[in-house]
Amino acid sequence: MANTVTTTKDDNSPNSSNTNGVKTDPSNNHNRPLYQASTTHLIRYGGGGTFLPFLATRASGVFVYTADGRRILDFTSGQMSCLIGHGHPEIVATIHEHAGTLDHLFSGMLSPPVLELAGRLRDVLPSPGLEKMMFLSTGGESNEAAIKMAKLYTGKYEVVALGGSWHGMTDAARSVTYHKGRQGYGPMVPGTLYLPSPNAYRSPFRHPDGTYDWETELNYGWSIVDQQSTGSLAAVILEPILSSGGMLVLPPGYMAAMKRHCEQRGMLLIVDEAQTAIGRCGDMFAFQHEDNGVVPDILALSKTLGNGIPLSAVVTSAEIEQRCAERGFLFYTTHVNDPLPAAVGAKVLEIVQRDGLVERSRRLGVRLHARLREFQKKYPCIGDVRGRGLMAGVEIIADRKTRAQGTELGMKLADKMYELGLSANLANMASFGGVLRIAPPITITEEELDLGLGVIEKAFESTPESFLEGK
Repeated sequence: MANTVTTTKDDNSPNSSNTNGVKTDPSNNHNRPLYQASTTHLIRYGGGGTFLPFLATRASGVFVYTADGRRILDFTSGQMSCLIGHGHPEIVATIHEHAGTLDHLFSGMLSPPVLELAGRLRDVLPSPGLEKMMFLSTGGESNEAAIKMAKLYTGKYEVVALGGSWHGMTDAARSVTYHKGRQGYGPMVPGTLYLPSPNAYRSPFRHPDGTYDWETELNYGWSIVDQQSTGSLAAVILEPILSSGGMLVLPPGYMAAMKRHCEQRGMLLIVDEAQTAIGRCGDMFAFQHEDNGVVPDILALSKTLGNGIPLSAVVTSAEIEQRCAERGFLFYTTHVNDPLPAAVGAKVLEIVQRDGLVERSRRLGVRLHARLREFQKKYPCIGDVRGRGLMAGVEIIADRKTRAQGTELGMKLADKMYELGLSANLANMASFGGVLRIAPPITITEEELDLGLGVIEKAFESTPESFLEGK
């Protein structure tokens, strides 16, 4: 029998003895007035969905604690961001130090933390090619800046993205986000085009032996883009693993082929590593894994770089930066190159390198994926397991023959996991297609990883639809 998370009482929330899981109605405890503020004071921003039915009052390591005393194993690192865990003592100390001595400056001022972070990043990135950088707050902001830079450098305006992409909610980033959120807001930024997402499990492009023919699919996609283009193709933006699109991993050779297509058309390649960088996928940067000769023209970092603190980066070559500067590149924001988040980013890089966390992610990733594939053999509702390192997607289906999406079953399983004390994000939107997203902090211990996997298996075991009787 699979293990479940032993629910413990949160010392900061001694009010409740209920330990059954997150389905508890928060109105039954002393936080009722506070929780009700979510309906009276807060804007709902998740595509119309409501907030999860509990209050999180504390987070530590790989666990989140709720107001009614439950402990939830965080298999999504917050919003895929707390790379080295919640409340890491060295991150806490760094924040405390800089909050008291060097927190925020006028945007034209430089500080030691910014230069330290730049130096640490440059040391782990390919050079020449990625040596100039600026630091911002969010992934959407870094992609916005990257797109703006690509347009200024090339003198062109069309940007191509993948169909399952999620690059942000600011204007240009939203326009190259095809996964969700395109309807109801009027025209997108002119010149946004898309290519089909490389989905090895579902793509109709196949070799005679049934294997995935991604190269023909990509070439066909480019023929469509060329037909639509006005002749002003500036850049391609893509993620090494399309997380929101269903944890779709780019096939080996895909990024190199994409780079060739860009070069043939005088375009730049922007790689968005919001979730995949700094060891998450078993390499310092995910673009280094399968295409050792491919270096992005512009690299966008966020989420994992700040370990939950708002921090992002845009990195490019000296040649691109020089031309953009000559043409008056403008991206002057309130928090550009702020010292406090930069200090956190530098500390994250120090810890990841010092503690061998990239190799650890690779090693524990093997353990994670092997166990998930065992589940796939046992539970017919698991159509596919994919990902790399400590980043995995589990696609839930309703029928093995037709591969019909199992969105409702996926929601049911995700709710069961929450009930048992684990967060494995499926998101409250059908566009995820029933794919559980798993990305625990890369500091997770083997025992904690096994504990979480035990909860996942228990959720499948206790959900009769997992066995797809008669299908």
